[in-house]
Amino acid sequence: MDDINLIDFFLSDFINPKKRVFSGYLILSIVLAALWLLFIKQQSFRGALKKIFDKKILWSGSAKADYKLFLVNRIFTFFISPLLISQVAISTAIYLFLHSVDIFNQNLFANTPTSVIITLFTITLFVVDDFTKYIVHRWMHKIPLLWAIHKVHHSAKTMTPITVYRVHPLEGVLFSLRSVFAQGLVIPSFLFFFGNAVDLYTIVGVNILVFFFHATGSNLRHSHIDIAYWKWLEHILISPSQHQVHHSIADAHYDKNFGAALAIWDWVFGSLHLSENKGDVVFGLDTYESGKEGKIKDLYLDPIYEIARIIKIFAVRIVSQALNRLLLIKNLFLAQIKKNRS
Repeated sequence: MDDINLIDFFLSDFINPKKRVFSGYLILSIVLAALWLLFIKQQSFRGALKKIFDKKILWSGSAKADYKLFLVNRIFTFFISPLLISQVAISTAIYLFLHSVDIFNQNLFANTPTSVIITLFTITLFVVDDFTKYIVHRWMHKIPLLWAIHKVHHSAKTMTPITVYRVHPLEGVLFSLRSVFAQGLVIPSFLFFFGNAVDLYTIVGVNILVFFFHATGSNLRHSHIDIAYWKWLEHILISPSQHQVHHSIADAHYDKNFGAALAIWDWVFGSLHLSENKGDVVFGLDTYESGKEGKIKDLYLDPIYEIARIIKIFAVRIVSQALNRLLLIKNLFLAQIKKNRS
């Protein structure tokens, strides 16, 4: 890989509108943050700029670790991506499965107006993708093996838009597979039932709903700018302030607001926390050793050690249960022999 291609590789997410940190979205986030601070928080223009570009946050030890993880994970992604199952493989499997089921008729809804097909496909792809994000994110907090790797993300004591890349490589693999599954499920299903009219409403090549999600400040979810929505809207969409609640160490905020774009899932499944009266929010992990949030070696290796400990404890428990059952069987067998002799 020559120097130019290497630079393109590392900067690709900043020039790709499909990525959250696309430079256009970052600029819009800065504008939104400034407007919020100027007109809602009644700060001066100078004060707003100082708040947005706070050096203590942007150059904190935690933030510097985010930047390093971004670079290292990009290298990891370059080598591991070709080894992952592809969307084409899943799509083909689902498409063939639909063909094999007699009750499913191909092109069943092919006569649906094209505008309706495109609208349904655009919404369905966005909703399914967002719902799978909610499910996997919730698993990350509920399943010890997954929490061992997800806590790398939550160890951030300060947040910037690059904190979205503060993930362990194993979590990156899991979320890549999630995306492949979500799109691999929706795309062939629509093609099978609706035919070749299936398409997306897009802006700059991006699903129009994804575009508006990013253009309206998705990057501020990982920031110190706590923009809140109206109470009714926070039952539908996750505000930046709500996601900051998710990163809070307060007991009242524990396991709340797992949603990415939509708050509906949290509302339905009982994990919703509105941003009103949230008080001062402290980011990080109250059980995490201070200083480790900035050490790359610990962020990469500690989850592996913890996973090994969990597996060891589980294995010991299984072996212990098996030995106890064998001992019980032995005692029953000896008791039966003794009974027969008597």
